[in-house]
Amino acid sequence: MSHVIEMLNIRKEFPGIVANDDITLQVEKGEIHAILGENGAGKSTLMSILFGLYHPDRGIIKVKGKEVKITNPNDANDLGIGMVHQHFQLVQNFTVTENIILGKESHFILDRKSAAKKIKALSEQYGLKIDPNSVIEDITVGMQQRVEILKMLYRDAEILIFDEPTAVLTPQEIEELMQIMRNLVKEGKSIILITHKLDEIKAVASRCTIIRRGKMIGIVDVATTSQAEMASMMVGRPVSFKVEKGEVEVGSPVLEISHLNVLNVKKYFAVKDFSLTVSRGEIVGIAGVDGNGQSELVEAITGLRPIESGTLTFNGKDMTHYSIRERNEAGIGHIPEDRQKRGLVMESSISDNMVIKEYYREPFSKNGVLRQQVIDKHAEEICEAFDVRSGEGIFSHAGKLSGGNQQKAIVGREMVLEPDLIIAVQPTRGLDVGAIEYIHKRLVEHRNKGKAVLLVSFELDEIFNLSDRIAVMNSGELIDVVYTQQTNEDQVGLMMAGVKSKEASV
Repeated sequence: MSHVIEMLNIRKEFPGIVANDDITLQVEKGEIHAILGENGAGKSTLMSILFGLYHPDRGIIKVKGKEVKITNPNDANDLGIGMVHQHFQLVQNFTVTENIILGKESHFILDRKSAAKKIKALSEQYGLKIDPNSVIEDITVGMQQRVEILKMLYRDAEILIFDEPTAVLTPQEIEELMQIMRNLVKEGKSIILITHKLDEIKAVASRCTIIRRGKMIGIVDVATTSQAEMASMMVGRPVSFKVEKGEVEVGSPVLEISHLNVLNVKKYFAVKDFSLTVSRGEIVGIAGVDGNGQSELVEAITGLRPIESGTLTFNGKDMTHYSIRERNEAGIGHIPEDRQKRGLVMESSISDNMVIKEYYREPFSKNGVLRQQVIDKHAEEICEAFDVRSGEGIFSHAGKLSGGNQQKAIVGREMVLEPDLIIAVQPTRGLDVGAIEYIHKRLVEHRNKGKAVLLVSFELDEIFNLSDRIAVMNSGELIDVVYTQQTNEDQVGLMMAGVKSKEASV
């Protein structure tokens, strides 16, 4: 088969780090070719070079056998290369059609009607099911991703790059995206899939190029290579997919939620009469489809959202009206759902971000003056313990880190404080299998020390892997609480749809 893309001996350096070290990638026409690598391995850098966002220090790029220079994304578009970025590039108050034609307007008078007609035809051809007249802010994240795909197709892209495309999708949306990819390939497109999710690679890819710490480790045939083999090549050691979790005696309640009611931004009840207890020595997982009140519940517990009625008790004290700082000081750690909006100050250094909850206290400040050497040493210890990689070390801006490294930095910051309760929302989102294994072990260790963990995850395998008990949410209500060992994924799936556990087990 002929190669549609060849990236030969690509090298790219940033200050203090070699992101791509003599990497070669060859993609055949009509295939889904995965690029697998741990966080910070250089996957996104390689694709940013192909899309014209970075320029290689060395190496050759060929498109359909012809050597090319790609100096910016317009060059890439002209060569038939399109990219769906991890963080979508959409204008929220524009319609689907307006977003797709943005930058491609060819006349003084916009012909939205003709554009919408073409978009509808493309949507039907590839099974995308998108309404061209919908406003972006009114559609789901999964649908927004489809708009990004349509944007590429509208520009006649033949080679489609997907950068961590499932990081923000629900399980159902992930399955639908996999089918869309299969449809695209059937229509003659070629796809490069950047990911660290082995099950997705097994589901859709034919070949996989594996990168570790900027170097190419090898190319494997997906059908004949096991997930364990790929994981070992990616991380450089065998990886355990199952957390070893011994018995721990459950202690006194840490968090008691009683008859909680919380409004969402549209002033509807997002959390309704919700009651739950989380005790020392246990991990309680909250399962549910995204958008069923989990975010509002966590915001109410952490103080980010006001409570309409009900009470929150922490270690026996009423904390319903505590400030955010008082909750932090009482012993609540929070790994937030959105690492960029709520987890980090993107323009500040990693060092400063690591003391964002503690900067005003000793040893990080004295008599109102920050002690930068102490802060820097603290940040270095976290980065080393949690394998946070960046080109400029602790002085890198948080915004320059890969998504996975941002996540590891937040998890490290929260866990070193040894809080009585960690609220972990999607704690392994965007992490590779090696990092997931490490974070899972740390959460279990936290529980084993007699601390409490409230885990919110949209991935059922993570809920089952970590939780001692599972609380299922649907439409803001607590459907039921079940012991993990006494239930299965099918039963919890039914409860997520609103069926009580007794009915789900029939």
